[in-house]
Amino acid sequence: MSLDITQVVTLLDEHHLLKTVTMTDANQAFQHVNYNSQTVEPDTLFFCKGNFKPAYLLGAKKAGATAYVSETRYEEGQGLTSIIVTNIQKAMSLLGAAFYGYPQNDLFIIAFTGTKGKTTSAYFTYGIEQKHTHDRVALFSTIDRIVGNAPEDRFKSDLTTPESLDLFHDMRHAVDNGMTHLVMEVSSQAYKKNRVYGLKYNVGIFLNISPDHIGENEHPTFADYLHCKEQLLVNADTCIINAETDHLADVYYAAKTTTQPENIYLYAREGAKLQMPLDLDVTFKNTNETLHQSDFQVTAVSEKAKQLAINGSYELHVPGDFNENNATSAIIASALSGASYDDAKAALTNVHVPGRMEMVTSKAHGTIYIDYAHNYGSLKALLSFLRLQTGAGRVIVVIGSTGNKGVSRREGFGKALSEEADVAILTTDDPAYEDPKKIAEEIDAHIDHQKVKVQYVMDRKTAIETAIKMSTKDDIVVLAGKGEDAFQKVNGVNTPYPTDVTIAKNAVEEM
Repeated sequence: MSLDITQVVTLLDEHHLLKTVTMTDANQAFQHVNYNSQTVEPDTLFFCKGNFKPAYLLGAKKAGATAYVSETRYEEGQGLTSIIVTNIQKAMSLLGAAFYGYPQNDLFIIAFTGTKGKTTSAYFTYGIEQKHTHDRVALFSTIDRIVGNAPEDRFKSDLTTPESLDLFHDMRHAVDNGMTHLVMEVSSQAYKKNRVYGLKYNVGIFLNISPDHIGENEHPTFADYLHCKEQLLVNADTCIINAETDHLADVYYAAKTTTQPENIYLYAREGAKLQMPLDLDVTFKNTNETLHQSDFQVTAVSEKAKQLAINGSYELHVPGDFNENNATSAIIASALSGASYDDAKAALTNVHVPGRMEMVTSKAHGTIYIDYAHNYGSLKALLSFLRLQTGAGRVIVVIGSTGNKGVSRREGFGKALSEEADVAILTTDDPAYEDPKKIAEEIDAHIDHQKVKVQYVMDRKTAIETAIKMSTKDDIVVLAGKGEDAFQKVNGVNTPYPTDVTIAKNAVEEM
């Protein structure tokens, strides 16, 4: 893989991103692209992005970079080819795709966005596509990045949607490994930061939208958040929309700006009241649910949906009736890629989503449930489902909230706890640069203390142990927010963390 200076200039000029070029060699070619000065190799095209310091460019130059792309000219770049652009993130995405040979063109890409449910829906789709493609499907999710079938081709994600250079690098790796399909989550930040600029999807799915990710380091307003989410539909050949979403009109008309109505599929729970009168293509309804299983029926309503041949019953072993919505989106998306009803039916019974509704049992204390629920909607749905299914004596919840992002979640957590919990143990999540005690106090300010007993235990491991010890056989303990996350983000550092699941299992064994 390589990229020459003529290709770089032409591509940037075509997209109206190029300001000036100062060349050191008219025949210059680049064998590497990079934005991390610590891993630069000779003949690298280096990108000056983010919170950039001139010292980084100096380090890249010493390591062998021969050109840099930036929005600003730097003295430290003397002797290098300088490529000055209007938007570094857009430039990096375009050049990254070109450097790696446009791997997206060799993949059928199914992409999900939504305030909640992206990861679960992605895993459902990945499971179906594994069956359909005979294990030739990649996955880019909040939890895992899977680019092949060898053990070394599966690793933990650090971002829901990675930086563009990493994204196209991993796509190329997947294609080289023989993958023909890709299921990916696309965050609103991916569009806010132009990480997926220029990327198109075969199928784009919009699950839902609710106030979240509004803050100083994320989206300044809800309108901005919604706009960024809608861009996935604008950049998809075929769109699938959960018609039960809030702001349905905005979402639907965003899809219509670039997609013909015959390529837009609307689905909803049977009998659902929609915010605007639209004809549904697919409906679903629950036929049976327990704590460990959910059975539901999917019905194609429109003629185009009937062509997908998805009518029938399905079974999930990821509990929670709210997951039927996620599964229906996966069934439609996979059918559009060519998967059969039998593929979907067989695959869904075996899907396991790491960190979603994990269960640890104990003899003398309550049953412990671990889930990634990280906003009002997901926490409310989780707690109400568990209370209904278990007939719990008390619902004891261990929870914190992230720092420097998703600030609106704190009020939402307080509201959900007031509605569904009996005991709340407030603790640390991923505090980033904030004081975790202050974050906990913000959650507590929205808890009804007449309904919920509140404790502060700021060490998360101790908080989990405290919750389990105080529980009786009739209680349930819910560990919310972290799932199987093996790190805590503290003062900008990913600090190793044994995971909520491991801590819970060890605590039960010790007791």
